[in-house]
Amino acid sequence: MTFLSQEFLDDLLAQEERLQFSAFDNEAALALGLHLVELGRARRLPITVDVRRAGQQLFHAALAGTSPDNDEWVVRKSAVVMRFGHSSYYMGRRAALKDVPFHEAMLVDPREYAAHGGSFPIRVIGTGLVGTVTVSGLPQHEDHALVVEALDAFLAGRASAAPPR
Repeated sequence: MTFLSQEFLDDLLAQEERLQFSAFDNEAALALGLHLVELGRARRLPITVDVRRAGQQLFHAALAGTSPDNDEWVVRKSAVVMRFGHSSYYMGRRAALKDVPFHEAMLVDPREYAAHGGSFPIRVIGTGLVGTVTVSGLPQHEDHALVVEALDAFLAGRASAAPPR
């Protein structure tokens, strides 16, 4: 499968549908951020990790090899998710598939919005979009894949830790 196909876009949307929280608070943000940092440290990745809810930055860490530019990428990628409700990777790939630059298609300022992989919507079931989790520092498909991997493991761990009903 290519990174520029409708099938790939459908897979990205399926990730968003699958990776939703039953609840999301400051403790969840901290745990998710720390999980991503541990993945990055174990693999010696030069990443910045950021978790936000309702416009508030709840977690932020920059590992070795990052720069202030990564902080700017985080803000711009997160802005895409909060404005358009989909992962920054999905929005960028969708524009690329249509062969129209994202900023032109969506009429947004490239200094404020970056439709590059790495920012993913935090959705709460029954509520909707409440925030973002973002990674910056790797090629965009790797930033996105790392966030998805972390969310998969994090949400699976929370489900298995839930008390029986």
